[in-house]
Amino acid sequence: MKPGVILLGMDTGQWEEGFFLERPNRFLAVVELGGEPANAHVPDPGRLRELLVPGARVRLRPADRPGRRTAWDLIGVECPEGWVNIDSRLPNLLFAEALREGWLEEFPSTSRVTPEHRYGESVLDFLLEGDGPPCLVEVKGCTLAAEGVALFPDAPTSRGTRHLEELMSAARAGYRACAVFVVKHPGARVFAANAATDPLFAHTLNRAALAGVEIIPYLAPWRGREIRLERRLAVRPALPGPL
Repeated sequence: MKPGVILLGMDTGQWEEGFFLERPNRFLAVVELGGEPANAHVPDPGRLRELLVPGARVRLRPADRPGRRTAWDLIGVECPEGWVNIDSRLPNLLFAEALREGWLEEFPSTSRVTPEHRYGESVLDFLLEGDGPPCLVEVKGCTLAAEGVALFPDAPTSRGTRHLEELMSAARAGYRACAVFVVKHPGARVFAANAATDPLFAHTLNRAALAGVEIIPYLAPWRGREIRLERRLAVRPALPGPL
């Protein structure tokens, strides 16, 4: 992928705009829509504290299941640099579609894609097969950025750390192993592990890179109705911290 080259767009469909009021639990938000309070499902279990602040403009999509307890999905939040999509299902969809279209030069000659492949004690997002060794890929969505640095995770993630350990095990066993981060914050310029929030994850990510796991962040901002994998970001090593 060449810097600045737009690869692939996904149409996010239509939405309504409202204002964020509060988040009673991690999957439920109360929003103002048309001057009235409404409940919305939050399809991202992260903290999102820097985005979901009272009064923030949000984008809401009607629930795809009639009769659901929450009539809306909260899919986006406005930040000073633009809009951030917070649907945690989207990164895998974007990556899979880019693979199908053959747009990712980091993954050439992929002839077979198996989602949700069990390896070790985990289920990793993709097994890619084609020319060369089989490739295991775990995809993570990143919504947090500060001073141009995309930071993952925004909350401690033992699951994310376990996935990195599995990728290191796979690399030692002869697989190609990749941790892909889909950065949805439009203000991001580089990527780094969030050592202040999860020092163990940051330490494990550094170990994984040294063990041969490829760390691949793609910028995927929301422009108009489309979200695109626009370019690969540089990786900034996380500063060592106490474990």
